[in-house]
Amino acid sequence: MTTKDEKDTLEVLLEIGTEEIPSRFIPDAIASLRKNAESSLSANRLTFKGADTYATPRRLVLLVSGVSKLQFEQVDLLKGPPVSSAYDDNDQPTRAAIGFAKSKGIGVDELKFTEINGVKYIAAEIRQESKPAVDVLPEILRGLVAGLTFPKSMYWDKSGVRFARPVRWIVAMADGEVVPFEFGGVKSGRRTTGHRFMGHKEIDIPDASRFLDILYDNNVILDQEKRLQKMKAAIASLQKDMEGNLEVEMDAAILEENLYLVEYPVPFVGTFDKRYLEIPEEVLTTSMKKNQKYLAVRSRDKGGKLAPFFVGVSNNLVPDMAIIREGNERVLKARLEDAAFFWDEDRRIPLASYVDRLKSVTYQEKLGSVFDKVMMTRKLALWFCGRYGMDDIVSLVDRAAYLSKADLVTSMVFEFTDLQGVMGREYAKASGEDPRVALALYEQYLPLTASGKTPTDDVGAILGLAERVHIITVCHKAGLEATSSQDPYGLRRAARCINEILFARGYNFDMAEAVSEACKINEVDDATKARILDFMRQRLTAQLREKGYDAELVNLGIGVAGNVPYQALKLIETLSRVKAEDWFTGLAASALRVKNILAKNAKDSADVVPEESLMTADAERELYAEVMRLAVPVSGAVEAYDWEGLAKMLAELSPVVAKFFDDVMVMDKDETVRNNRIALLRACNRLMMTAGDLSVVA
Repeated sequence: MTTKDEKDTLEVLLEIGTEEIPSRFIPDAIASLRKNAESSLSANRLTFKGADTYATPRRLVLLVSGVSKLQFEQVDLLKGPPVSSAYDDNDQPTRAAIGFAKSKGIGVDELKFTEINGVKYIAAEIRQESKPAVDVLPEILRGLVAGLTFPKSMYWDKSGVRFARPVRWIVAMADGEVVPFEFGGVKSGRRTTGHRFMGHKEIDIPDASRFLDILYDNNVILDQEKRLQKMKAAIASLQKDMEGNLEVEMDAAILEENLYLVEYPVPFVGTFDKRYLEIPEEVLTTSMKKNQKYLAVRSRDKGGKLAPFFVGVSNNLVPDMAIIREGNERVLKARLEDAAFFWDEDRRIPLASYVDRLKSVTYQEKLGSVFDKVMMTRKLALWFCGRYGMDDIVSLVDRAAYLSKADLVTSMVFEFTDLQGVMGREYAKASGEDPRVALALYEQYLPLTASGKTPTDDVGAILGLAERVHIITVCHKAGLEATSSQDPYGLRRAARCINEILFARGYNFDMAEAVSEACKINEVDDATKARILDFMRQRLTAQLREKGYDAELVNLGIGVAGNVPYQALKLIETLSRVKAEDWFTGLAASALRVKNILAKNAKDSADVVPEESLMTADAERELYAEVMRLAVPVSGAVEAYDWEGLAKMLAELSPVVAKFFDDVMVMDKDETVRNNRIALLRACNRLMMTAGDLSVVA
């Protein structure tokens, strides 16, 4: 039985039927479609219960339930001039009132009045009448289609519109009625299509509420969550049937990619020759995942070794799935044959023999060859070792830096670019290089993501730091700096990786010194160096804010130890632990008070040194004694990065400063006493500023 509430609402359907959209475009597209739909419906004064979006490679779908059949009426009261200027002494409308009424399309006699903060104003009451939803939905839905953006779009006809892929049909309905509009030469209607291989080619949708069921009957599982559940369940079933102690590697990225490559998932198991397992497993998994979108299969035993199986996901359920399996096995075999050939060929000569080939590879036209980049990075890496007493790894860092990009000119990396570093490590092992050198060739690229693994060994960490500092330096020198909209050389990512390595390894490295050395090596002028340091500090600030620390504490920490990112982090961690304690909030308030007094008396007693003999109050003498006692220890704590010790000393200072302000009148009538007290506050301020500008957190 239909309820009154249901009769008063509509179910709205929008389906954009296309040629196959790249899977990586789809998650963002449907998230945007839903957000834009909710905003547009609200902006057009239509209420609704909920909006859901679905997608397959051939269609993007919006379903909105409980849409009001009428826009709600909206009345706006628009403020005009004050009544005092809108009417003369005879209560006749002035030009101000007449002009305001005319601008709002109403008569003077229709003006209203409103009072704001005790002042009366004339006002215009503008009533937006409600229209039927079916009258406004065409423009709303067309706007939603036109408003979708993608990493890459294309033209396909003379209409001039762009979309991820050509639009072939559009279904737009409110309950059982078509919502008419046109996009890209395609008129909306009620006709859709089922699964490309297992569904009807033309299907009329009688009512929006039946859309999901009709597609399901035509082998299109539109709901991506249900499609994913079906895919996982089928994979789990396949895993049970596998011989031996095997497990499918449920790679989330590959699962999502397959999810948006099919409308009806049909997982299957394939095999490949065991001899390919002699190739480094990253080569095999890269070939399977990147090129074929397969899931790897591993042994459940300790170490989880790769097994000679894979799981693919077909978009077609055929009577004999062996045909699908064998076709995929042939394709994978061809890829693995190439990989095996490259693996054998590349190892015919030592990895070091590839280094000279880097001279013919341009890094960037303004920055020379990759070989030039390697040599400059090598110099900076050795500087790090010398500056921070890493004499025990100098030879290892030197060798790793020399070999760092050799694998870029191997056949394997040329074919599978994602394997840079991985193949460097493997070819270094095969060439008999030191194991730590081989590991560094891989770990130089870590972290690969914002929260990814960082280097586990100093050799790779130093190499990674040196390369990134070098890149940031030379790109600034060449005018290739990151902008608000572009960062083609990944300078923000490089700065992030530098900080993540420093945080993870606990390195007390002064990055201002490192940048200065890089600028010296690359002959960079002081103005450019200043821009680099500012860039590095901005990125550190953003990174620490992303960790959830208060902006004021981040600014305070960076002001004290910003050149040493690891210590800036440790200081901020310490301050975060004590920020709510009474002594800290009290000291911050006192610091602000001191700062304000000194700002107002900047010239007074500027050269005066506080004299104890001129102090008349106990609180005054106590503050003087405390400032004198703590001056050297506070400075020493900052230099030693003893943040816990610093916090303890500041906690001791806090009540003494507070007592001074409670008991002492700074602006004494006696000029000598007043100047002495201001001088005392100046000394106190110097002490507190050693620990940073505490006033910013008051």
